Amino acid sequence: MATLPTLPQFIGASAATREILQEIECAARSDAKVLITGESGVGKEVVAQLIHHKSRRQQANLVAINCAGIPDTLLASELFGHMRGSFTDAYRDKQGWLEQAHRGTIFMDEIGEMSLQMQALLLRFLESGEIQRVGSDRASTVVDVRIIAATNRRLVDQIAATEFRSDLFYRLNVIHIEIPPLRARRDDIPAFLDHFLQQFSESYRVAVPRLSDEALSQLTSAPWPGNVRQLRNIVERLVVRAHREVITPADLPREVLSMGMGADPAGGPAKALGRAPVDLLFERMVRDGETFWTAVYGPFMARDLTRDDLRALVRQGLSQTRGGYKAVAALFNVPADYRKLLSFLRKHECHVPDNDLRAASAYLPEHEKPHRVIGD
Repeated sequence: MATLPTLPQFIGASAATREILQEIECAARSDAKVLITGESGVGKEVVAQLIHHKSRRQQANLVAINCAGIPDTLLASELFGHMRGSFTDAYRDKQGWLEQAHRGTIFMDEIGEMSLQMQALLLRFLESGEIQRVGSDRASTVVDVRIIAATNRRLVDQIAATEFRSDLFYRLNVIHIEIPPLRARRDDIPAFLDHFLQQFSESYRVAVPRLSDEALSQLTSAPWPGNVRQLRNIVERLVVRAHREVITPADLPREVLSMGMGADPAGGPAKALGRAPVDLLFERMVRDGETFWTAVYGPFMARDLTRDDLRALVRQGLSQTRGGYKAVAALFNVPADYRKLLSFLRKHECHVPDNDLRAASAYLPEHEKPHRVIGD
């Protein structure tokens, strides 16, 4: 007998979580398109899985794709399929993901990253349900697929910037489920902690550790910029490294302390700092020794940091080193990667132009002016 798949859980008891669970039940009763929004790591894919598994389509496939992780040149082929000989290495006809999801659901994550060209192709499919494989001159089949899309971007802002089609937005935005960040539903954090402690203790076959009241308070008051995904990783680390029955604040990793959860001067638990993420990240690198790639690169690529945040970090580094990307790379603990760092900043339009640094240095004493040209 086949084992039934384990139904995912959307954990929590806050008012926001109860409202999301009601929205899931409502969406599961229909075939209407769903748009799920929220920051990275809040659980958008879990919501999509629950909608599918509670719907009449549960016996068919749920196909999940990340639109940001596939180049445009491949996305059309993967989504719609292709004909033999339509491009190099196309040795046979290939069924696309939409056909694989026939009578089921396709979950399209990071829909806001899809190019305008791909948006037009998707819109045409939504209007007709017809699949035209790459390399074919006519539609090959009609499929019955439910679309659930998700994004961590504000699509209305992208529409205003002509980066997202308004007609596609209105097609997708039939049922809208917005998932608040973890910091907006702190009542759910203890439930997540219990769940992950149990999960990872079973996985690693160790006794389930217990959180002291002080450690629980600090974890609950954290801002969690990476949301549930970040919390999950922290708990796994705590379980792996636990060497006693009770986890205290002293056992919390540096990443937690750098979020502003260390002890205050009076010895009590500190409140979550209302400081800018840029300042906290700068301290994590300069004070705590984390590298740019671990502290900044990941959150930026996950879009938890904006370009403005990254530019502010660069300006702060240039200011402290008096200019020069070699010095900034050393400050950010990647001295051998300064060219890689500069290339990354230029690619994402986050490097500081030469004239900006010259203008800033014009007000410095002569002996404090930068000794390097930006980009050296």
